[in-house]
Amino acid sequence: MLLGFGIAALIAIPLGLLLGTSQVFNDGLDPFIQVLKPVSPLAWLPLGLALLRDSQMTAIFVIFMAALWPILIATIDGVRRVNPLYLDLAKSLEADTRTSTFKVLLPATLPGIVTGLRTALSTAWLVIVAAEMIVGGRGMGHFVWNEWNALNTPSIVVAIVIIGGVGFILDRSIAQLQRLVPKG
Repeated sequence: MLLGFGIAALIAIPLGLLLGTSQVFNDGLDPFIQVLKPVSPLAWLPLGLALLRDSQMTAIFVIFMAALWPILIATIDGVRRVNPLYLDLAKSLEADTRTSTFKVLLPATLPGIVTGLRTALSTAWLVIVAAEMIVGGRGMGHFVWNEWNALNTPSIVVAIVIIGGVGFILDRSIAQLQRLVPKG
């Protein structure tokens, strides 16, 4: 799960910065994003299995698809919410594009990016548990489904608490990135 999430973040954050700052790129890619974004990540599962022929790689692919859109959209929105005076000030100080991006744009966008990462991670966690129910073999989703088939409700309740607890821990770990945001 973390691999699919990490790949999504490595692609979505730079792409979101680009789309948030370039209207031309945004206009060109927005139709594709709007068509692909609402597709359930679980709808990619059969296609992933058919193309990749490996359940582990398919899981990574499905998690990637689940995490990509929340990170991308939050990053684009974060860039658009940056006070234009910050970027104007960087220009007046003759900061190059790299300096403006890493010293002004990225720190100002980080709260939005962290929100996207938190949303994406919780979505990825939800999707992987659901995918394990469908594909089976291993994982908490598979366990819950087997316990349902055995009508073992107490085990299902314990599994739900564990799933929720892991989700909470994952969310808190990403929320710690918020500490990187300079105050003021």
